[in-house]
Parts: sequence; structure tokens; C-alpha cells
Amino acid sequence: MQNNELEAPTAPEEPNDRPGSTERDAAAIDVTQRPEETSANEPERPAVLAESVTRPDDVPEKFWDNEAGAIRTDLLLRSYRELEKRLSRSVPRPDGEDDAEGVGRLLSLLGRPETAEAYEITAPHPLVAPDANINEMLHSAGFTQRQAQLVYDLAAERLLPVIDEAAAELEATRQLDRLQQHFGGPEGWRTTSAQIRAYAEANLPEELQTALASSYEGILALHEMMRKAEPDIVGQAGSGQVAVTEDSLRELIRDPRYWRDRDPEIVQRVTAGYRNLYPS
Repeated sequence: MQNNELEAPTAPEEPNDRPGSTERDAAAIDVTQRPEETSANEPERPAVLAESVTRPDDVPEKFWDNEAGAIRTDLLLRSYRELEKRLSRSVPRPDGEDDAEGVGRLLSLLGRPETAEAYEITAPHPLVAPDANINEMLHSAGFTQRQAQLVYDLAAERLLPVIDEAAAELEATRQLDRLQQHFGGPEGWRTTSAQIRAYAEANLPEELQTALASSYEGILALHEMMRKAEPDIVGQAGSGQVAVTEDSLRELIRDPRYWRDRDPEIVQRVTAGYRNLYPS
């Protein structure tokens, strides 16, 4: 039996190579790929300018490129490498005063010798010579070679003059005590010293006076010269002799050699002095 149903006719396929089809398809594809061109009313986005980018506060100025508006990574990298080199050569910080090894490394870097014996001290004066105990203390305190030398130099410059002055004062005091003992006490020395001074000023050059008066032995020599030149301590002014006065005679009487020892020479001087002051 013959099928009465008829199949619907299919539309014939259009050939793809009809004129203009390729250009239209390409235009359609291009429109989908660039949607911004499809809307004439959409505003254009402004381009971002490098000058409008502000340098962040935490970026140093030397690492910022104003023209590009960006960090200069080349300079930043170079600085980092230099910092690495410096840190590799640095000495670790000691953990504290108790970190003897760390403190020792730091002091050695600053210039402290390895041992106290390694100090090379130049003695600035014969009295200021290197001392092993002092060097040991300087080394324990962390003194460098230069600092240790400075200690010795300052000792010679500042302390020696003070020591010399103190020694001179001590010697003068010691000699004064000896002179007071020799001439019967402070009062006896005061009287005799005035007589010696008057005799020396009248008879001796100033240079010789200074030289003799600077020591115990020199003053005794002056006294002996005066005794030989004026046995009775009586004479005329300007002749090299010391004029006697009642006060000077009283000083002699208070001299222990007169009232205690009855020294014949002192007794004779007192007697002669009163005879000249009060002739009969």
C-alpha cells in the first residue's frame, strides 16, 4: 500500500560562498569583540598620567621615579646588596657586660691589644715609665693602644709638676725644722734668719744669696761667714755688719742656748750687745 503522507520539503542550504557573506560575518564578529565601539554615548576612560601618582610616605625620595610614577627597583636592589655586604662585615653586638667574648671582639676591633703586655708605651719622662700593673688595669678597662699612651702622657704633663711642687714644699718644711732645731727653736731661728739676711744683702751678690739660702747647708755657711766677719754682731750699717738692738738682744736671751745651755758664745754676744747699747 502506498504511503499517502508526504514529507515536508526542506529548504535548500544556502551556499557559504555567496557574494558578501564573509565580510558580513567578519564585521559581526568584530562587533562582538569590541563592544566599546557599539555605544557612542559611553564616555572614554581618561589615561592615567605618571605625574599624578604621588610618592608614598614610606618610600625614600631617592628610590622614587617621578617621571614613571613608580619605585626605582634598580636603586633599591643596589642599596640592599650594599647593606648586605656591610652587615656581613659587622661585629655582632655583645649581649651585655657579662658577654666577655662579645665585648672582647668589639674592643679588639676598636684597637685594644690582645694582652696587656702588647701595649707599646713610650715613656714621656724617666719618672713615668711603663708599669705592668697599670697596663693590666688599662687592658681590663678596654683601653686601646692610643688611649693607654695618653694616660702616661697626661701623667707626665699634669702630675709631675704637682709632684715637684709638693716635694719642694716638703723639703722646705724639713729644712726649716732642721734650722729651727739648730738655732734653738722658732724664735731663735726668726732672730738669726733676720741677721743672716741683713748680712747677706750687705755683703754678697744676689745670685750667691739665692744659691746659699736655698738649702740648710747653705744657710749654715752664711751664718758661719757672718760669725767670722762680725764676732760681736756689732758694727756700722753698710759695713757688712748687723746693728744690734734691744729687741734682738731680748730674742737672744729667750734662746734656750742662752738661758738653758749657757752657750758661751751666746752669752758673750748678749753681754757685748748691752755694753754697746748702754756704754758706761
